[in-house]
Amino acid sequence: MLVNEGLIYRQQGRGTFVAHPKLEHGLSRIVNFTEDMLQRGARPSSRVIFSGLVQATEYIAEKFSIDVGEELTRLDRLRLADNEPMCLEKSHFVHRYCPGILNHNFEESSLREVKEREYGIRWSRANQVIRAINAPKKIAELLSVKNNAALLYIERISYSQKDIPVEFLQAYYRADRYSLHNELQGGAG
Repeated sequence: MLVNEGLIYRQQGRGTFVAHPKLEHGLSRIVNFTEDMLQRGARPSSRVIFSGLVQATEYIAEKFSIDVGEELTRLDRLRLADNEPMCLEKSHFVHRYCPGILNHNFEESSLREVKEREYGIRWSRANQVIRAINAPKKIAELLSVKNNAALLYIERISYSQKDIPVEFLQAYYRADRYSLHNELQGGAG
């Protein structure tokens, strides 16, 4: 019964262990990782995996409605909750909207705060797609899960208060530790 409720788990030949509670994330508004973890009583932190300028691929250029090859700022961060890997985030920004943003230490600074304070960019809305994927080897290693483990994959394009697409985010969440929830309203009909 405890296994079915997700409170404990068993590993053959090793024993029975107390399961970490799953962290839930609501889908009704744009919430950053730090805010999300603090609301759940977890201590958030980040480790920068990659920081640099890249050229927009055809796929990403389409998301931003820009030319292929336009300069983007890319920031990949491993996001941790109580020092446990929870998510890998790959953020792409149109560089001309936030030149010099990579001069900050995003292991200690909030990307959202820097973006708002120094560039005057606030999110007004976002479109996101969520799907289940199997963890590719490199991402599995970073998240401390088995190769091909289930992940929640989120692609989000965020728009500024001027309704300009500014960030394309790819986030890979551990499905064993994270879930999404949404409250739905009944419709007429």
